[in-house]
Amino acid sequence: MSADSKLPPSERRGYTSVLNCLVRIAKEEGATKLWTGAAPTVARATLLSSCQMGVTSQVKGYLIQSGRFGPDGQWLHGFPMLFCATLCSSFCANVVANPFDVVKSRMQQMPLPKPGEAPMYLDMRDCFVKSIRAEGPTVLLKGFTPAFVKLAPYTVISLTIADKLTRAVTGKDAL
Repeated sequence: MSADSKLPPSERRGYTSVLNCLVRIAKEEGATKLWTGAAPTVARATLLSSCQMGVTSQVKGYLIQSGRFGPDGQWLHGFPMLFCATLCSSFCANVVANPFDVVKSRMQQMPLPKPGEAPMYLDMRDCFVKSIRAEGPTVLLKGFTPAFVKLAPYTVISLTIADKLTRAVTGKDAL
Protein backbone atom coordinates (compact mmCIF):
# COMPACT_ATOMS: atom_id res chain seq x y z
CA MET A 1 0.00 0.00 0.00
CA SER A 2 2.83 2.42 0.78
CA ALA A 3 4.53 1.61 -2.53
CA ASP A 4 1.25 2.31 -4.35
CA SER A 5 1.18 5.91 -3.12
CA LYS A 6 4.65 6.50 -4.61
CA LEU A 7 3.59 5.49 -8.12
CA PRO A 8 2.47 8.05 -10.70
CA PRO A 9 -1.32 8.66 -10.41
CA SER A 10 -2.01 6.77 -13.65
CA GLU A 11 -0.31 3.62 -12.31
CA ARG A 12 -1.75 3.62 -8.79
CA ARG A 13 -4.02 0.75 -7.84
CA GLY A 14 -6.08 2.75 -5.35
CA TYR A 15 -6.35 0.24 -2.52
CA THR A 16 -9.04 1.21 -0.01
CA SER A 17 -7.87 -0.95 2.91
CA VAL A 18 -5.40 -3.64 3.85
CA LEU A 19 -7.98 -6.34 3.18
CA ASN A 20 -8.80 -4.80 -0.21
CA CYS A 21 -5.08 -4.73 -1.01
CA LEU A 22 -4.56 -8.39 -0.08
CA VAL A 23 -7.62 -9.63 -1.96
CA ARG A 24 -6.89 -7.59 -5.08
CA ILE A 25 -3.23 -8.59 -5.25
CA ALA A 26 -4.18 -12.27 -4.92
CA LYS A 27 -6.90 -11.99 -7.60
CA GLU A 28 -5.23 -9.60 -10.05
CA GLU A 29 -1.58 -10.61 -9.77
CA GLY A 30 -1.71 -14.09 -8.27
CA ALA A 31 -1.34 -15.22 -4.67
CA THR A 32 2.43 -15.66 -5.04
CA LYS A 33 2.78 -11.89 -5.49
CA LEU A 34 1.83 -11.48 -1.83
CA TRP A 35 5.31 -12.81 -1.08
CA THR A 36 7.24 -10.36 -3.30
CA GLY A 37 10.34 -9.33 -1.37
CA ALA A 38 9.95 -12.05 1.26
CA ALA A 39 13.34 -13.68 0.59
CA PRO A 40 15.41 -10.50 1.03
CA THR A 41 13.25 -9.54 4.03
CA VAL A 42 13.99 -12.84 5.77
CA ALA A 43 17.69 -12.66 4.82
CA ARG A 44 17.90 -9.09 6.11
CA ALA A 45 16.18 -9.92 9.41
CA THR A 46 18.35 -12.99 9.97
CA LEU A 47 21.61 -11.19 9.24
CA LEU A 48 20.62 -8.09 11.20
CA SER A 49 19.63 -9.98 14.35
CA SER A 50 22.56 -12.38 14.32
CA CYS A 51 25.00 -9.53 13.73
CA GLN A 52 23.47 -7.46 16.54
CA MET A 53 23.72 -10.29 19.06
CA GLY A 54 27.10 -11.63 17.96
CA VAL A 55 28.88 -8.30 17.70
CA THR A 56 27.40 -7.05 20.99
CA SER A 57 28.66 -10.18 22.74
CA GLN A 58 32.11 -9.96 21.15
CA VAL A 59 32.59 -6.25 21.83
CA LYS A 60 31.29 -6.64 25.38
CA GLY A 61 33.79 -9.45 25.97
CA TYR A 62 36.60 -7.34 24.56
CA LEU A 63 35.67 -4.37 26.74
CA ILE A 64 35.48 -6.54 29.86
CA GLN A 65 38.94 -7.99 29.11
CA SER A 66 40.37 -4.53 28.45
CA GLY A 67 39.35 -3.46 31.97
CA ARG A 68 38.33 0.00 30.74
CA PHE A 69 34.85 -0.14 32.23
CA GLY A 70 35.49 -2.04 35.43
CA PRO A 71 33.86 -5.36 36.34
CA ASP A 72 30.69 -6.19 34.41
CA GLY A 73 28.68 -6.73 37.59
CA GLN A 74 28.90 -3.06 38.52
CA TRP A 75 25.79 -1.32 37.19
CA LEU A 76 27.49 2.04 36.88
CA HIS A 77 30.17 0.60 34.63
CA GLY A 78 27.90 -1.88 32.89
CA PHE A 79 25.71 0.69 31.14
CA PRO A 80 28.50 2.59 29.34
CA MET A 81 30.05 -0.71 28.33
CA LEU A 82 26.75 -2.04 26.95
CA PHE A 83 26.11 1.28 25.24
CA CYS A 84 29.44 1.03 23.39
CA ALA A 85 28.94 -2.64 22.55
CA THR A 86 25.39 -2.22 21.26
CA LEU A 87 26.25 0.91 19.29
CA CYS A 88 29.08 -0.97 17.56
CA SER A 89 26.77 -3.91 16.86
CA SER A 90 24.11 -1.61 15.43
CA PHE A 91 26.63 -0.12 13.00
CA CYS A 92 27.89 -3.56 11.92
CA ALA A 93 24.36 -4.92 11.59
CA ASN A 94 23.44 -2.04 9.30
CA VAL A 95 26.50 -2.60 7.12
CA VAL A 96 25.53 -6.27 6.72
CA ALA A 97 21.75 -5.83 6.36
CA ASN A 98 21.50 -2.63 4.31
CA PRO A 99 22.16 -4.29 0.91
CA PHE A 100 19.25 -6.65 1.57
CA ASP A 101 17.08 -3.70 2.63
CA VAL A 102 17.84 -1.96 -0.68
CA VAL A 103 17.01 -5.11 -2.66
CA LYS A 104 13.84 -5.72 -0.63
CA SER A 105 12.61 -2.19 -1.24
CA ARG A 106 13.39 -2.32 -4.96
CA MET A 107 11.64 -5.65 -5.41
CA GLN A 108 8.58 -4.53 -3.48
CA GLN A 109 8.35 -1.24 -5.36
CA MET A 110 9.02 -2.45 -8.89
CA PRO A 111 6.20 -1.61 -11.29
CA LEU A 112 3.85 -4.30 -12.49
CA PRO A 113 4.98 -5.65 -15.86
CA LYS A 114 2.63 -5.15 -18.75
CA PRO A 115 1.10 -8.32 -20.19
CA GLY A 116 3.77 -10.29 -22.03
CA GLU A 117 6.66 -8.36 -20.43
CA ALA A 118 9.14 -9.79 -17.96
CA PRO A 119 9.25 -8.21 -14.50
CA MET A 120 12.00 -5.69 -13.80
CA TYR A 121 13.69 -8.14 -11.39
CA LEU A 122 13.33 -11.92 -11.57
CA ASP A 123 14.62 -12.60 -8.05
CA MET A 124 16.87 -11.27 -5.30
CA ARG A 125 20.10 -12.09 -7.13
CA ASP A 126 18.87 -10.44 -10.32
CA CYS A 127 18.01 -7.29 -8.38
CA PHE A 128 21.49 -7.22 -6.75
CA VAL A 129 23.23 -7.61 -10.12
CA LYS A 130 21.08 -5.09 -12.03
CA SER A 131 21.32 -2.52 -9.25
CA ILE A 132 25.11 -2.76 -9.01
CA ARG A 133 25.53 -2.65 -12.80
CA ALA A 134 23.30 0.41 -13.11
CA GLU A 135 24.49 2.43 -10.09
CA GLY A 136 27.70 0.87 -8.81
CA PRO A 137 28.34 -1.04 -5.58
CA THR A 138 27.59 1.95 -3.36
CA VAL A 139 23.92 1.58 -4.29
CA LEU A 140 23.76 -1.20 -1.70
CA LEU A 141 24.39 1.36 1.07
CA LYS A 142 21.62 3.74 0.03
CA GLY A 143 19.66 4.85 3.06
CA PHE A 144 22.38 3.73 5.48
CA THR A 145 22.31 6.86 7.63
CA PRO A 146 18.54 6.94 8.31
CA ALA A 147 18.58 3.17 8.87
CA PHE A 148 21.40 3.54 11.42
CA VAL A 149 19.70 6.47 13.14
CA LYS A 150 16.57 4.33 13.43
CA LEU A 151 18.27 1.08 14.50
CA ALA A 152 20.92 2.39 16.92
CA PRO A 153 18.57 3.60 19.69
CA TYR A 154 16.45 0.46 19.37
CA THR A 155 19.51 -1.78 19.64
CA VAL A 156 21.02 0.13 22.56
CA ILE A 157 17.79 0.16 24.55
CA SER A 158 16.51 -3.34 23.82
CA LEU A 159 19.80 -5.22 24.20
CA THR A 160 20.76 -3.27 27.32
CA ILE A 161 17.40 -4.03 28.93
CA ALA A 162 17.61 -7.69 27.88
CA ASP A 163 21.10 -7.98 29.32
CA LYS A 164 20.27 -6.24 32.60
CA LEU A 165 17.00 -8.12 33.13
CA THR A 166 18.65 -11.46 32.39
CA ARG A 167 21.45 -10.65 34.84
CA ALA A 168 18.94 -9.57 37.52
CA VAL A 169 16.78 -12.70 37.11
CA THR A 170 19.37 -15.39 36.39
CA GLY A 171 22.63 -13.87 37.56
CA LYS A 172 24.11 -14.57 34.11
CA ASP A 173 24.76 -12.41 31.07
CA ALA A 174 22.25 -12.44 28.25
CA LEU A 175 24.85 -11.42 25.71
